Amino acid sequence: MELFGQPQDEPSDAAAVEIKALRAQLRVWAHQYYVQDAPTVPDAEYDKLYQKLQALEALHPELVTPDSPTQRVIGTVMDGLASVSHVVPMLSIRTETDTEASGAQAFDGRIRRELGLDDSDPAVEYVAEPKFDGLAMSLRYENGLLVQAATRGDGSVGEDVTHNIRTIRQIPQVLPAGVPPVLEVRGEVYMGRADFEALNERQRAEGGKTFVNPRNAAAGAVRQLDSSITAQRPLSFFAYGLGDITPAAQGGPAFATHYGMLQQLKSWGFPVAEQVSLARGADELVAFHERIGASRDSLPYDIDGVVYKVNSLALQRELGFVTREPRWAVAHKYPAQEMITRVEAIDVQVGRTGKITPVARLAPVFVGGVTVTNATLHNLFELRRKRVRVGDEVIVRRAGDVIPEVVGVVPHVAQLPVGIEASDALLDAAAQPAQVLPRSPYVPNFHMPRQCPVCGSDVQREKGQVNHRCTGGLFCAAQRKEALLHFAHRRAMDIEGLGDKLVDQLVEAQLVRTLPDLYRLTLEQLSGLDRMAEKSALNLLAALEKSKSTTLARFLFGLGIRQIGEATAKDLAKHFGTLDAIIAASEEQLLEVNDVGPIVAHSIRTFLDQSHNLEVLRQLRVECGIHWPEGPPAEKPPQLLAGKTVVLTGTLPTMGRDEAKDLLEAAGAKVAGSVSKKTSYVVAGADAGSKLAKAEELGVPVLDEAGLLALLKGPAGAD
Repeated sequence: MELFGQPQDEPSDAAAVEIKALRAQLRVWAHQYYVQDAPTVPDAEYDKLYQKLQALEALHPELVTPDSPTQRVIGTVMDGLASVSHVVPMLSIRTETDTEASGAQAFDGRIRRELGLDDSDPAVEYVAEPKFDGLAMSLRYENGLLVQAATRGDGSVGEDVTHNIRTIRQIPQVLPAGVPPVLEVRGEVYMGRADFEALNERQRAEGGKTFVNPRNAAAGAVRQLDSSITAQRPLSFFAYGLGDITPAAQGGPAFATHYGMLQQLKSWGFPVAEQVSLARGADELVAFHERIGASRDSLPYDIDGVVYKVNSLALQRELGFVTREPRWAVAHKYPAQEMITRVEAIDVQVGRTGKITPVARLAPVFVGGVTVTNATLHNLFELRRKRVRVGDEVIVRRAGDVIPEVVGVVPHVAQLPVGIEASDALLDAAAQPAQVLPRSPYVPNFHMPRQCPVCGSDVQREKGQVNHRCTGGLFCAAQRKEALLHFAHRRAMDIEGLGDKLVDQLVEAQLVRTLPDLYRLTLEQLSGLDRMAEKSALNLLAALEKSKSTTLARFLFGLGIRQIGEATAKDLAKHFGTLDAIIAASEEQLLEVNDVGPIVAHSIRTFLDQSHNLEVLRQLRVECGIHWPEGPPAEKPPQLLAGKTVVLTGTLPTMGRDEAKDLLEAAGAKVAGSVSKKTSYVVAGADAGSKLAKAEELGVPVLDEAGLLALLKGPAGAD
């Protein structure tokens, strides 16, 4: 029996029969594990059958279907997210601004008035649900198969994210027999708190970007073009409603209540929040709001309120909509976690990338479960916009429940007691308008420093940017870890084994203060570090020694000069030929380099005008022995592909994508990430995907690896 599969004609081929049976069993186990949280077999048993299915599908690729458990991570890079018009608009619901019990009472009162009920009529029955802090999602099934997933967008038109939604294991790709031919399930994609913390921990360990809060991490994952990236983000899903569905007159289900519909969704394999409850009348709505609020911090996911919906679908239809919001539903928020405190000083903090951030030093205040003494003011322009001064009473909020920030100044001259709720302070200020003073946008007791407080390097703001930065990238202790990790990057100095955790230890033990210190490390020093056996230490020393022989372009990229990416580093190396020539170049001479504009030229000169940066360069070359072939700029080879734009897609037989990109750029071509009418060629390998289809649609010439090599040889082998 196929518990979660559509009935199909029995295949005659033995492999097809076995594949179908394996898929059915894996779907049952996955549902038990990911939705019911009640696995019935060990992971090893699941993996064993999964690998068997993979092997069979590899032998019989003609039997692979999009709904197979092996196809959840397809790794296809999409050209862009297509638009999806919602058959039934995805409307937002009204937010109740009164966060007290009276908010629920007011909603019940409005519903009763709309329905013409008086005190003698029975209580209205509602469904009460948590309000998830995630991304609204529409899942369209046709004949039991997931065919499309789309974001809310503007309510009428969203984005097609089917390729990413297939990676979420809580979302079934195949539904059981008996579902309506057309079924559009709506719900929320979210990231659990534990999964979010684990993701950020992994990102830190790998030297990657960390995320501010679970909602942003989830939204960014859903909108990825490459579904293999989404698959690495632990996303989850809750269903809470329906959109388009086959009408009852045509064989669809005839639901009478919203609660009954949710229970049906649950029986079809969709996860529904366990807190969903029936509530009769205002008192039970209030009780639900209080109960969920009390457990809010202990929930495994973020919520920012609860939602009330009239349970009867007939009454929902009677109540209808106002503008673009249903009259029969409301989101009842919880109070923001904001408190009042006093600014005792304004200092600056130097971040890992050199960003100089103004920080308010606060009278200690308990906000969001912790005692807060510092809060970010983001940048000088934000500080001026909020007009924060030392001595001000300010509203402090824990942004994303992680980073405390100053929301604004309480518009009241009289000093307020530290630790009162922000709403109380604002009401007090409003009651005494004569004491509210106009504020200048400039802060007389704070000035952005001209020198970095950590290393003394110049502080500059790039033209058109809001952030100030320390210019001592290779010298500044605050930027040390980021500089080391970038220097070791595989496309820079390629120091294998020098990862985030090891860099943390090297810096915290003060074994490495600047880049040259890497090449002075000894076996004894490394072996004494945590989780660093002698073999690992020897491997790192070997990798450091190997990295000494490099190219000028890799070395330039590894220095981490702002605005200097890999391509610009290559252009600089080609144009000048030697590092000394680059050091001696004026901004005007730098502007002669391909794709170097005023901002990039100024960034290079700013870096090279710092004496401590020049000293680091000297030590790396002279004392550490880093070297590369250099000389006067070579005669430029014929740029066979100058002015051409090439897109690489799929896996080439013998050539990696980086190697192909290097060859194309050396011939003067621009390597782009997406196909358009301006694309000159698409070089396609195995599993080319949508870019190949786009090229064929637009009539762009498509080359295989042999065609690419012929193109690079010149006109005789180009077309």
